[in-house]
Amino acid sequence: MIDKLLVANRGEIARRVFRTCRDLGAGTVAVFSDADEHAPHAADADAAVRLAGVAPADTYLRGDLIIDAARTAGADAVHPGYGFLSENAGFARSVIEAGLTWVGPPPAAIEAMGSKIEAKKLMASAGVPVLPELDPDAVTGTDLPILVKASSGGGGRGMRAVRTLAELPEAVAAARREAQSAFGDPAVFCEPLLENARHIEVQILADRHGTVWALGERECSVQRRHQKIIEEAPSPAVSPDLRAELCAAAVNAAKAIGYEGAGTVEFMLARDGRFFFLEVNTRLQVEHPVTECVYGLDLVRLQLEIAEGAQLPAEPPAPSGHAIEVRLYAEDPAAEWRPGSGTLHTFEVPGVDAAFTVPESYGLRLDSGVESGSEVGIHYDPMLAKVIAWGPTRTAAARRLRAALTGARVHGVTTNRDLLARIMAEPAFLQGETHTGYLDEIGLGVLAAPLAGERAVRLSALAAALADAAVNRAAARVQGGLPSGWRNLPSQFQHKSYEGPDGTIEVSYRLTRDGLVAEGHDGVHLTAATPAEVTLDVDGVRRAFAIRTAGDGRVFVDSGFGPVTLRALPRFADPSDLVAPGSLLAPMPGTVVRIATEQGAAVADGQTLLVLEAMKMEHRIAAPAGGIVAELNVSAGQQVEAGAVLAVITESEGNPA
Repeated sequence: MIDKLLVANRGEIARRVFRTCRDLGAGTVAVFSDADEHAPHAADADAAVRLAGVAPADTYLRGDLIIDAARTAGADAVHPGYGFLSENAGFARSVIEAGLTWVGPPPAAIEAMGSKIEAKKLMASAGVPVLPELDPDAVTGTDLPILVKASSGGGGRGMRAVRTLAELPEAVAAARREAQSAFGDPAVFCEPLLENARHIEVQILADRHGTVWALGERECSVQRRHQKIIEEAPSPAVSPDLRAELCAAAVNAAKAIGYEGAGTVEFMLARDGRFFFLEVNTRLQVEHPVTECVYGLDLVRLQLEIAEGAQLPAEPPAPSGHAIEVRLYAEDPAAEWRPGSGTLHTFEVPGVDAAFTVPESYGLRLDSGVESGSEVGIHYDPMLAKVIAWGPTRTAAARRLRAALTGARVHGVTTNRDLLARIMAEPAFLQGETHTGYLDEIGLGVLAAPLAGERAVRLSALAAALADAAVNRAAARVQGGLPSGWRNLPSQFQHKSYEGPDGTIEVSYRLTRDGLVAEGHDGVHLTAATPAEVTLDVDGVRRAFAIRTAGDGRVFVDSGFGPVTLRALPRFADPSDLVAPGSLLAPMPGTVVRIATEQGAAVADGQTLLVLEAMKMEHRIAAPAGGIVAELNVSAGQQVEAGAVLAVITESEGNPA
């Protein structure tokens, strides 16, 4: 029996495993890097061991340090979570050789699936349909479009879609760099790109006594940068007959490699109904909660019991209802999915019925790696949490999820929350018409638009100004009960300026005996105002605005219209805050991995100037306009902070910078 379990991971998956351990009465051990010293997962465990450093290569990817941590803390078992070393056969073997229980499949099974190139050959011999493998150096125009893929790892890293031969060399080079950085293996291969196909996967569970369960399918077709952001079970596109075929193929794949524990067999489902093997993820998947909800299971508990030698029942339980999961990321979809970092001042999701476990009945589940006050750094994946809705129907689950996302208070970092909420109400999604090109087909101009419209933003700014006035009244030593700016006779308007989503917002208002008079806000009346909440009557409808501020001048306003983030502007600009015209600033902290221009070069609008690596992904920095590179202030390998001036573009003839 497992007495004390170390989780060789971080964030929400570590907390998820700890939850099951508490239910079972098993002790828990966390490991944490210096960047994660105050992370929730480190506090959730019974004991925690520091891994000195911040980079994954120095911490969570150091198997020797993790095994030492297990010995130091008295753990007798190791759970790898997902990512990092979870699919590293050498690490699994080292854990077993150290006399610890490995909560995962046999190292030989991991090894068999560790190379996608070799895995495809093995699956083909087991009768599982596969796409042909293409050598990157032998691709011709008739092969296009293709997908360049890293042979090791997953999660969308080391993947590039190629539609012209001219794109191929850079796509292969970039995929190799990203694969080397993320997985320590630069090997890549190519395969045909199935346009507008569906990403379907089957959850498998196998014990060491020969029983293999196939727990239905999940659909994971809504993706960005080849990474899943929405998953659901079951798929709206899979019929009972197709489900039987997929599950049979998944069971054959598991038996072909002598699988044990929890794993996932992934397929691409073409528009003509044919499906093809992608890979076997020899670990627990990020999206496992949707299967848990639909089947009423605790997959982590089953992982632990299988590792202890337990035998599964002959058949799994029957499924019930529909579950949808969204991944809440610290990123900006409208800015090429640029990841964000900083302090998460507030993180509150309304109506949560269960955390890290299946609700007692249909409801809302939250698996989160962060809490209010958490620091979102640059060293790891930017996923903050998973929000899961389980309902009797797909429509009910989507509706519940949209309400939770819309009402969530997430302050301090830019997230994809508005995008996720909009998708839950988008007609094609609700009709189940999703595929891997769904985001491009509908368009980010529609899906990534803020929930709060133009008028809502202006009302939010008015509410912020009135809340600020309430702060001043509360701090007044004399006549604090009078409205801010109140005069016995009519006087000038009070003025406040904010930087909003689309530029500067000027707020001008006056409080009189007859109430609020605000420029541009006819039909708006003030009902109540405190530093934390302002209630306005808008065209006869009472609206509440919750106000929270950060120390850097940001103001977070939440209302039924949607969330709005503002920044209070000073009356006079600080000269030290000004930058030269044409300056190209680093959008995030990161490392410069490639320079694609030189000082004095002429560049076109949108041309790539350099590539930054942050949060395990590469991010292209492009020229905002045509011109001349007057300054180039960085070099390859250099680390930069957010806001650093990377380059300065000046005007060329006919091209203002």
